[in-house]
Amino acid sequence: MIVDGTWFLSAGAFAIAMSATPGPNNAMVVASGATYGFTRTIPHMLGVAAGFPVMLVVLGTAGLPVLTDPRVHAVLKWVGAAYLLWLAWTIAGSDPDPAAPDAPAGTGRPFGFLQAALFQWVNPKAWIIAAGALATYTAQAEGASLTATLLLAILFGLVALPCLAVWTLIGVGTARILKTRRALRRFNLAMAGLLVASLVPALMG
Repeated sequence: MIVDGTWFLSAGAFAIAMSATPGPNNAMVVASGATYGFTRTIPHMLGVAAGFPVMLVVLGTAGLPVLTDPRVHAVLKWVGAAYLLWLAWTIAGSDPDPAAPDAPAGTGRPFGFLQAALFQWVNPKAWIIAAGALATYTAQAEGASLTATLLLAILFGLVALPCLAVWTLIGVGTARILKTRRALRRFNLAMAGLLVASLVPALMG
């Protein structure tokens, strides 16, 4: 595995594309931004930005076979699906308060740092991205390249936070446009539906 300028451009573009496109993490921070505001969503964003790179390093150093083991994928698929359905139910039932002076304030609590970091291990999209990234950008004859794995994790960490911040701001901006409790509830229902829809590619795969 040769790590050069071409590798950085390709791996960086992959990291941006995977971090910026819709998925469970982005759907959740949009809903959190709309319900709790930007500041209260920061621990959630930091947890994702740190949790996925750690996941990459652990999987990369543990060896690629675990990523292709059908038993691992079967367990992941259904455990992750069940947890995401529960999260969608939670988002759908959250109750924003549009009367708050500066930022939305919903019932319940937003994801914390550790909760968001650990969520990556039951996030089907995170496993799909990890498998593709490690196989494409770190694999070599004797296994995954440690240097390439670490650099790939750093790249994902660097691009994840800005992408998550943009999605969170979309949620915050939407909450400022939707002035009524009913409208915000409908928005959260839409985000819950998007979260459920993000399961389809993983369950069909």
